[in-house]
Amino acid sequence: MSRLYRDVGLTGVRLLLNSLGDATCRPGYLEALRSYLLAHRGELCDEHKARIEENPLRVLDCKRESCVRVTADAPRMIDYLCDACAAHFTRVREGLGELGIAFELEPRLVRGLDYYTRTTFEFQAPALESAQNGIGGGGRYDGLAEQLGGPATSGIGFGIGIERMLLACDAEGVFPAPAGAVDVFVVDVTGSAALRLVDELRQAGLRTDRAFDGRSMKAQFKLADRSGARFAVVVGPDELERGIAKVQSLTSNDKAEEEVKLSEVVDHVKGRLALR
Repeated sequence: MSRLYRDVGLTGVRLLLNSLGDATCRPGYLEALRSYLLAHRGELCDEHKARIEENPLRVLDCKRESCVRVTADAPRMIDYLCDACAAHFTRVREGLGELGIAFELEPRLVRGLDYYTRTTFEFQAPALESAQNGIGGGGRYDGLAEQLGGPATSGIGFGIGIERMLLACDAEGVFPAPAGAVDVFVVDVTGSAALRLVDELRQAGLRTDRAFDGRSMKAQFKLADRSGARFAVVVGPDELERGIAKVQSLTSNDKAEEEVKLSEVVDHVKGRLALR
């Protein structure tokens, strides 16, 4: 995953790492964490005041200011790891070091899923708002197959937030915006011609837009100018009756209109675009 984010072009991604131990050492940690949280119950958010007994790990995952403040001094799982889990966590960190992958230890990282064992990790994009900056993560879950009725099977897995990754790319300016987002803007006050024209132009590979809320022709031309379109294809009641459209340049001082048969609009516009 680290290589994927790098290859996409993201440079500010952080890798957070933690270990949740296993069935040998986690019970002792949970008891220590539960005792600590019970002593600070009055300082927790309302949701987690009632969930300490059920699953104290979920409090570590809470992003509310009150819970974050309390858990800052809470016991850490990495301090309770048994010898086997501690050795495993050391190997994980050494492996990342050998590959040159930077990481940060994050004792609060529990991923919110009960079936994780030992390693948990999360990639964050600081360019996004902190509450929604996770762009991928996962971990190890050796006991999951057994919980589902299968044989004991070690496993690891991860998920990637594609939408958030793209938002992070936008925030870092990874993908440059195209010089012009629109080739053609259809200006239509007949209420019927634009639907077919836009569809035909788009099927021909032309970037095409229109207004959708019954605006006046003047208002539609303002939208056309703001869209950056090279040409406007104009259809009014008279044009529709005559079976024509008016094609007008929006990017030059020459605003002269050309009358074109509706059946020939696509070829006409493609030809003019090719000349530019």
